[in-house]
Amino acid sequence: MVRQDALRLRCPKDWKLEAGAMEYTGSQYIGEFVDGRMEGDAEYILPTETKYVGEMKDGMFHGQGTLYFPNGSRFDAVWEKGLVVKGTYTFSDGLQYNTENWHYCDSYDRRFYTEICYGLKPAGISQLTNMDPPRKIPPGCYDCGDGFYNPNTRIVKDYKYRFLRNADDDEHEWIVRTCRKGLDETTGPEPQS
Repeated sequence: MVRQDALRLRCPKDWKLEAGAMEYTGSQYIGEFVDGRMEGDAEYILPTETKYVGEMKDGMFHGQGTLYFPNGSRFDAVWEKGLVVKGTYTFSDGLQYNTENWHYCDSYDRRFYTEICYGLKPAGISQLTNMDPPRKIPPGCYDCGDGFYNPNTRIVKDYKYRFLRNADDDEHEWIVRTCRKGLDETTGPEPQS
């Protein structure tokens, strides 16, 4: 639903409108309407700050379009009636996901993308994440790739500490099993009293 005060009528007989804030979804649409539906070249901004820039038809992503994610990654795709026909995902550091022969950080090649681009560190200096130095994780929490996860509250917050989602049982188990954890206890020798 688009607030009427956010619209500017461009061509009354064709129902072409430019829109602003969407009252019920919290999204924002900048583009044209045809017969009361979002259609043409447009920009659609979700409340999560993910932004779609591209073609729309009958209120759906249709044609060439790109999703820009708040973390800096993007998904360039061809859409048909809201569904992806083909697309390419590019991480914020420039690494492109390849659906075939994907060997990034797997058992064949354990290097991070920055190590592939800039070389390995000298012996004895480990790189724990693609980001070097790695993010400081709050005590007792996990870095799950798009934010920090607190296993006690089962909430994932982004790296600016804004709510992202509640983790279900499967995600909780995966994060605890595979993700890097912030220390919640002292490591190493304890001081003598």
